[in-house]
Amino acid sequence: MSSDDAAAIPPVTSRTASGGFSTSDGTIYVSKPFRSRASKRLRALVTFAPRNSHFDINNERSGTNEFRGFFSLFWISIFIFMVRTYIASWESYGSPLNFQFATLLSRDAMTLALSDAVLVGSTALCVPFAKAISKGWIRYYWTGVVIQHTFQTTVLFIAINWTFNRQWPWVQSGFLTLHSLVMIMKMHSYMSVNGYLQHVTEQSKQLLDALRKATTRVGGWDQAVSDASARRAELDASTNVSSTAGSSPTATPPIPNGVQGSYMDADAASVLRRRLFAASVESQRNAQSETKSAPETKNKVPSPADPHPLIDHPDEEISDLAKEYSELQGELRSPGPEYVVWPNNISLKNFAVYQLIPTLVYELEYPRTDRIRPLYVFEKTVATFGTFALLYSVTETFILPRCPTASDSFFRALLDLSLPFMLAYLLLFYIIFECICNAFAELSYFADRQFYDDWWNSTSWDEFSRKWNKPVHSFLLRHVYASTMASYKLSRSSAMFITFLLSACVHELVMVVVTQKIRMYLFLMQLIQIPMIAISRTPFIRDNKLLGNVVFWLGLYAGFPLLCVAYVAY
Repeated sequence: MSSDDAAAIPPVTSRTASGGFSTSDGTIYVSKPFRSRASKRLRALVTFAPRNSHFDINNERSGTNEFRGFFSLFWISIFIFMVRTYIASWESYGSPLNFQFATLLSRDAMTLALSDAVLVGSTALCVPFAKAISKGWIRYYWTGVVIQHTFQTTVLFIAINWTFNRQWPWVQSGFLTLHSLVMIMKMHSYMSVNGYLQHVTEQSKQLLDALRKATTRVGGWDQAVSDASARRAELDASTNVSSTAGSSPTATPPIPNGVQGSYMDADAASVLRRRLFAASVESQRNAQSETKSAPETKNKVPSPADPHPLIDHPDEEISDLAKEYSELQGELRSPGPEYVVWPNNISLKNFAVYQLIPTLVYELEYPRTDRIRPLYVFEKTVATFGTFALLYSVTETFILPRCPTASDSFFRALLDLSLPFMLAYLLLFYIIFECICNAFAELSYFADRQFYDDWWNSTSWDEFSRKWNKPVHSFLLRHVYASTMASYKLSRSSAMFITFLLSACVHELVMVVVTQKIRMYLFLMQLIQIPMIAISRTPFIRDNKLLGNVVFWLGLYAGFPLLCVAYVAY
């Protein structure tokens, strides 16, 4: 978020119980400025708690959207269309559907269910691995990294080999392969995060030893703390600003994990914070009074928002070491409200809850709801089965009978399959990201329901890739894009290429398992997105939003039937 973003913030409506600023779009949290360990510049963390999913009937913003009637129109039209299809089929064949696809779906169902259960159960091996990491029995860098990737590769190899061994149809093979990839991403994030926190713990211990050694020059630890407290009092007296109040509060309200966050310069953060405070002065005073009256924890873990007392020491070396130590220790504690401290998070219960939560990125703590709504779960369950019935009907009636052969007209096949595939895609998207993800989020008390964004308004393929599947995008952003930049010092463009390359390989792997062919069509189509992204960033395309959106939809309409024709017929 830049200073321009700060100037464009929506109006503040109220303060939240956690100290955030509620707006019409969501909740904004602004931390106190802290000094970056890498650049030594004062920065602040600004995070935004996302909304519910767009199509959730509990989303107040979507409920007041001027296009909300089209959502109802879509489902009514689909219902009428499918009823007409069932009647026509009954008149022609004596039944609404022939259910041949159902026979294919149910083939070897028990074996598939047991195989999937073994797959999910095998992920529990991550917990003893993380325990060994936390105990220091295994150093994550690089012994743990090798063990982790060996295990993940073994799981994927066994799953794929099992699908070929069972000679399953494309539905069963595709399901087990995709679920294996999801489990591998979850395992990778869990083991990577816990391994990284072991590294942070070792660094913080070294810094603490250096800090204790540095205090021997000024009379010892107790004397250094006393000097720092005295200097803090002098600074407060000279600026007439308490350490728990003002434009830059030290007691930053808890910031939920799983939100959108960014770092900004301290000056820009100060401008943003002043505007937010000015919009809700009364709430600010109440929040500050609660902060002042809150009892302090003796063994509190320091963080950039709640730093070590020695950061105020007059000795610059001691102060810098305390700031770096606070920053590292802050990574070992969740931002609240439970304030989970690593490695207390490593347990089978914590991992089981993580497996239920519809996210692919592991955090010490997630934003949580306070209860499960049975009617909400029932709503999403009914929506899942109802939408699946529609998806089944579209697939059996309009896609499978029109699957082309090499002798069929290529362009006629594209034309016949374009609309059915688009409809199937929309229904499948709704089942996964609106129904299943929200149902699991409700059952696991998970509060962050932004599983997708308004991808239908995309004007470029990179915007679509960011918005249509937020869980996978977050995983790739954190564990591939950012990880390669940090570990291998790659440029942003090189990291983007590596991310697209990995994504293309995984997509093609799924097609190889499903079709049992190696054609590389999808791989090439994935990589073609890179030059298309560059073209979309040219001023002519970038400034013409309507043209960009039309091109995006035409590409999506053509892409699905093109893949079907290519893999089935050729």
